[in-house]
Amino acid sequence: MRKLLRTQFVVYLIGWIFAHMSFALPVKRLRETPNLIAFQHPSPSHKFHLLLVPKRQVHTLADLDPGDAAFLTDLYATVQSLVKEFDLKAYRLIVNGGEYQDFPHLHFHLISDL
Repeated sequence: MRKLLRTQFVVYLIGWIFAHMSFALPVKRLRETPNLIAFQHPSPSHKFHLLLVPKRQVHTLADLDPGDAAFLTDLYATVQSLVKEFDLKAYRLIVNGGEYQDFPHLHFHLISDL
């Protein structure tokens, strides 16, 4: 399955879906901006576990450039509002990149166990 997710076509398709068809994703949206979508992790590994995903295809954090300032602004504003809304006393914002990603699209995990 992991090899299938990394094929060029699947990587392109995933990026295209987030960029153009995010409205069709079967997820419970907690936030959506022109640049990102935040939703509950489909198989959470923490008491509180959200995914924040850019709508533009980005493979890794290293691929972001100064032109992605709007995404980064949305990311931090979204995290701040979710932390406040859910009254998270302790939390982590984790980014997986490169070969550590099972899902070939830059994404962030907002997690908490408290």
